Amino acid sequence: MKMSLKSAITLIAVAAPSFAFAAAYDIDGAHSSADFSVRHMMVSNVKGNFKVQSGTVNIDDKDVTKSTVEAVLDAASVNTAEPKRDEHLKSPDFFDTAKYPTITFKSTKVAKAGKDKLKVTGDLTLHGVTKPVVLDVVGPTAEIKDAFGGMRRGVEATTKINRKEFGLGWNKALEAGGVAVGEDISIVLALELTPKKDAAAAPAAKDAK
Repeated sequence: MKMSLKSAITLIAVAAPSFAFAAAYDIDGAHSSADFSVRHMMVSNVKGNFKVQSGTVNIDDKDVTKSTVEAVLDAASVNTAEPKRDEHLKSPDFFDTAKYPTITFKSTKVAKAGKDKLKVTGDLTLHGVTKPVVLDVVGPTAEIKDAFGGMRRGVEATTKINRKEFGLGWNKALEAGGVAVGEDISIVLALELTPKKDAAAAPAAKDAK
């Protein structure tokens, strides 16, 4: 039995898997930051940051839950404005950056959490240990044109992790009680995104089961 061209196209459209497509963006490391804060000596917070080395964000504006994100931080770039402390943080007592030079995040699920807010679940790999974390995300913003005619978007994410869960267990007891370094680390990511050059739209993530 012969099949008309129109019928064949209809059959293919029904049988083929349905894919949504997302706009692909690079994380602009020069205009992005990864900041952290940890309790010090039980009396104050020490703040620092890492350089954002690279990353890709695929944003599906029609269904933002199908968006994805991958990011890489340079662990050896850790900076707390105190050289001796930074060297200690790079040592095997903490990040052991000679052995584990990067910190990575790869999303596994994106869920809406209110107007312009998301919950992004993903795998964080730190100090050779991979564990799921949830980012509270504001954005992404709409595209705007920069001074050079390029398009940009922004997104900000926060989370909190326990450093001991990632094998960062070094500490020192204080004479008056307590410890030198707190266990909880607060993290703030401020990312600026630029469209990928010469890249076709990326397939959006499949629905998480």
